[in-house]
Amino acid sequence: MADKITDEELQAEHTEGFKVGEKKTLDEYQKLDADDDAMRRWKESLGVGSGNSLADPNDKRTCIILSLGLEVEGRPDITLDLSHPGQLEALKDKPFTIKEGATYSMKVKFRVQHQILSGLKYLQMVKRMGVGAKNQEMIGSFSPNTSDKPHYEKKFAPEDAPSGMLVRGHYKATSKFVDDDNVTHLQFEWSFDIKKDWEK
Repeated sequence: MADKITDEELQAEHTEGFKVGEKKTLDEYQKLDADDDAMRRWKESLGVGSGNSLADPNDKRTCIILSLGLEVEGRPDITLDLSHPGQLEALKDKPFTIKEGATYSMKVKFRVQHQILSGLKYLQMVKRMGVGAKNQEMIGSFSPNTSDKPHYEKKFAPEDAPSGMLVRGHYKATSKFVDDDNVTHLQFEWSFDIKKDWEK
């Protein structure tokens, strides 16, 4: 139970004084300040209004996380496919291996639908023998995907896996994708092993 990760440990950190803006529909954004050049450029940077909508009217989710990957130079990517039912349940019991001291980057692939997604963040809590380490990565704000851009992909800053005999072993992790409105779009548990070398 020492490695159980609680909801309190996975709370997003917020910038002091930051306030979430008023929610608007896509149609309201389309009409917003049509003569304002800066507003037009901001909307274009989000991709508002280009291409045909890919939104599924039967799927009420705003953000659909498709995959989470681990990229290491010179090696095939390790990809956790999160797009199919049943995949999340298997992650806890099928740890993957990270070589101690390896430099890696995580990357996420996702789709947005129905409305603009504001301030998506990735939170991760890793525990081993009761000791935890938390990481938060800002992903950004995005408009719904269209036929012109069917998904988004974000690569995180490179990290180094710890090294040494004392850090080798099995780690439990919980990941969460949450936005500025404190809506959790996905939360799941997974695990990995740090070993002296990659598995053959």
